[in-house]
Amino acid sequence: MSKTKVKKLTPEQAALIPVYREKWRAISLSTGPINRSQAAETIKLAYSAIGKKAPEIIFVDRPYEAADLILSRFDNPSSELRSQFETKLRSQLEKQLRGYLGSQLETELQSQLQTQRSARLYTQLQTQLWEAHRNYLAGEIASQLLPQEVLNERSGDIYWQTLGKQFSNCIQPVLWAAYGSLLDFCISVLNLPHSNRRNWIVFQSIVRDCGLIYPYEKVCVVCEKPIALSADSNYRLHAEGAPAVQFADGVSIYAYHGVILPQWYGRLHPHQWQSKWVLKEQNAEVRRALIQGITYDRLCQELAVTELDSWQEYTLLSIEFDDDFDWVGNAKPVYLLKMNCPSTGHIHALRVPPNVRSAQEAIRWVNWDIAPAEFSVQT
Repeated sequence: MSKTKVKKLTPEQAALIPVYREKWRAISLSTGPINRSQAAETIKLAYSAIGKKAPEIIFVDRPYEAADLILSRFDNPSSELRSQFETKLRSQLEKQLRGYLGSQLETELQSQLQTQRSARLYTQLQTQLWEAHRNYLAGEIASQLLPQEVLNERSGDIYWQTLGKQFSNCIQPVLWAAYGSLLDFCISVLNLPHSNRRNWIVFQSIVRDCGLIYPYEKVCVVCEKPIALSADSNYRLHAEGAPAVQFADGVSIYAYHGVILPQWYGRLHPHQWQSKWVLKEQNAEVRRALIQGITYDRLCQELAVTELDSWQEYTLLSIEFDDDFDWVGNAKPVYLLKMNCPSTGHIHALRVPPNVRSAQEAIRWVNWDIAPAEFSVQT
């Protein structure tokens, strides 16, 4: 029997999209402590869903504690269950529900419910926090080998492969949350049929009630959620003057709109960042974040600049520092158009291409090729 596909939303249904988007954004950013009794019940139901007996459930307070436990107790890749959980509790449900959506509507819902944006948060956590844990485990494995084994290429390959297998067996609720808003909207708003309501309940509980989950045949390790987790509107790790991610044991990540910062920058509010740091910072990505936080307005007032040309209240400036933010291959200097409002005295600066040679040419570029003489009112 063919499925009747939903091709268009009613106005009432469309109005609920931001409601479900924000609901799952809040869930993805939820922090600990977790309700361990509820999490334990969720784990038991999840194991039952894939036909497994309830395991011994071990809760740990911090990620490194989970890493140590995994390293010391589990070395059998065949006992890893992550893929089975993802197939049974997420992938099958997602495939079933999407089968009832017209292709255009499916694309629109994916975009509007921000499943891809939410996945950005997972990607950053994976590459930053989880990578740090992977490196920690690598050090632990290396410390257990004889010096000559560490230097042996084959031994190195073996312990890195072992490490990769252990860390691939991890259910990360933030990733599952990236799919939750679309699934929830299809089930709760569109009332699309699905085969197993209990599995949907377990899916929600895993995201809501659990931290990192390492599932094995007889033992399941569940880590506490971070005590702080902050992101901007585009699901990029972000906090100002505080960790974007922090666990109870003090493990922290500082980030500014998705750029991971060293602690000495991240612990300060961007208002406290100093323009001279831009001149010394060697990491291009971090340097771009500093520029974004400090703003060109401050840079052109606080750094040594060269005035190249002026026209009325506009001045074309150059600043000597390396930057490849907008124009690849442009090392230095950086060119700015400074605008000084005659009524308020406020200074505003914009980055302009390195090939402009006059203030009026820079003004034309900023204003979509409209010549300054054509402005009826200067702004």
